[in-house]
Amino acid sequence: MSLVTVGVAATAAAATLLVLDWFARPRRAAYPLYGYAGLAVLLVAELLLFRRVEPVATYFTPIAWTAYILIADAAVFSLRGESRLRSAPRPSTSLGASEFAWTAFWSVPLWLLFEAYNWRLKNWEYVGMPEALWEQALGSIWAFATIIPALLETSDLLAALGWWEKTTARGWGVFLRHRRALGVTGAMFLLLPLAVPVRWAAYLFALVWLGFAFLLEPVNHARGHDSLFGDLERNRGQRLYCLFAAGLVCGLLWEFWNYWAAARWVYVFPMFQQV
Repeated sequence: MSLVTVGVAATAAAATLLVLDWFARPRRAAYPLYGYAGLAVLLVAELLLFRRVEPVATYFTPIAWTAYILIADAAVFSLRGESRLRSAPRPSTSLGASEFAWTAFWSVPLWLLFEAYNWRLKNWEYVGMPEALWEQALGSIWAFATIIPALLETSDLLAALGWWEKTTARGWGVFLRHRRALGVTGAMFLLLPLAVPVRWAAYLFALVWLGFAFLLEPVNHARGHDSLFGDLERNRGQRLYCLFAAGLVCGLLWEFWNYWAAARWVYVFPMFQQV
């Protein structure tokens, strides 16, 4: 059985589970029209993709994720009566931009940090990109702007479905007791891939993913911001587990949609070259 078959089966199973669970839950509001619009956009984009119609084939990844965000947010609103897109905007600057807009905005430089690491670690590369630089920039910025919103919308959906609703944070208290050590560990994780020879650094990208979480979470907590450490102090485990699961769901969807897109990333790190 090929990796593609396994990936398609896993993605279909995850999507089916979420859809069936959503249908089984009581509603607080009707499913919004923008959710149906997202479904329509996704279906049409899929059809145009497989016919290799441009520019959809090239920009399929950001199109699909924009549609997904609308679909997921609408599902959350139908279950909770509120969502990131439908709730009243909470101005975070004098410009009055909503929290969702700022999440999308900051998603771009955040992902560019991982792209910067990839220049050295060479874990993936992009193929099928447009020749014009402005077209490359448009597709990249658009795609990167969907990453964090998609993760948070998926986490919200899992929470709205009641997953891990009564789960405590038992077993995670060790991180609270060693916050400073965790921050130092995060900094070391981020520095190590830059310090070792490239042939070894290529195997260390997992440290980069963990490093930012270990480094920044204690800072958020110390500054009094909303944080997972705050959840742990209140013995609440739902958000932590929902974020973990959201990462898995989004990871499956990212790989699934990326595989068929004309402009896409391909993995080149050593482990995959031996598969």
